[in-house]
Amino acid sequence: MLDMNPMRTVARRALLPSALTQSVPAAFAETPDVTRTSRHYQFISTARVIDALLEAGFEPTRAQQTRSRSGSSPHHARHMIRFSYVKNALSLIDAVPELILINSHDATSAYTLRAGLFRPICTNGLVSQIGDFGLLHVPHRGNVIHNVVDGALQIARGFNDITRLVERMAARTLNDQERRDFAATALQVRYPNAEQHVPVLPDQLLSARRNADFGNSLWLTYNVVQENLVAGGLQGHSASGRASRTRAIRAIREDVRINVGLWNHAMTLLDR
Repeated sequence: MLDMNPMRTVARRALLPSALTQSVPAAFAETPDVTRTSRHYQFISTARVIDALLEAGFEPTRAQQTRSRSGSSPHHARHMIRFSYVKNALSLIDAVPELILINSHDATSAYTLRAGLFRPICTNGLVSQIGDFGLLHVPHRGNVIHNVVDGALQIARGFNDITRLVERMAARTLNDQERRDFAATALQVRYPNAEQHVPVLPDQLLSARRNADFGNSLWLTYNVVQENLVAGGLQGHSASGRASRTRAIRAIREDVRINVGLWNHAMTLLDR
């Protein structure tokens, strides 16, 4: 369904080139990391891909890149850019679908395209993976720009499927035990290793940060838990028993891992 809510329009305003350059300098690299790439590596700057996506109807709305490790160049780091598809102003419940592009110029990743959701109420960066269309890898060889744009359009064509799933999530009511179980599983997603210390309790993940998020639907529960996990700031205790707060997730790879894990778990609850 179409939605011309002005809040969403403002929240999703396209990033100016200057903002992109500042947020993701690696996207504008002019050469690859020669210390990590081979002569077979085909260098295509992300900036050229962004230009092609703009022509295809996608606008960049948010961008970030991984902090460079010691000795590595910030101009080749993994970066993630989120795009709205302006040719299809589709929105659902209180979120809008997005295209997510991930790349690096040091041969550590191919161009990766994912489907995502943007929820302007809390600026959640939700990542969804629904079947094959929600995740595509484009290697650094062949007609990279054409393949990325083609993949982006393929994902955009699947936005209607995400719409239907979100509507089902909003209609699915969870009882108290199901909500606690969801939060407990979310902690397992966040802290997957058995030896890892878990600093907070499941119930803390169910604490809504704003009135609009109070409710027991699967959609609201999923959003509340996701925000608490990714944004951090929850009071807890370290392994030694000292008071602490959970950290926000900054690393792109970890952000995607947690988001996809939560989405996949939410999908398992739809038909129960």
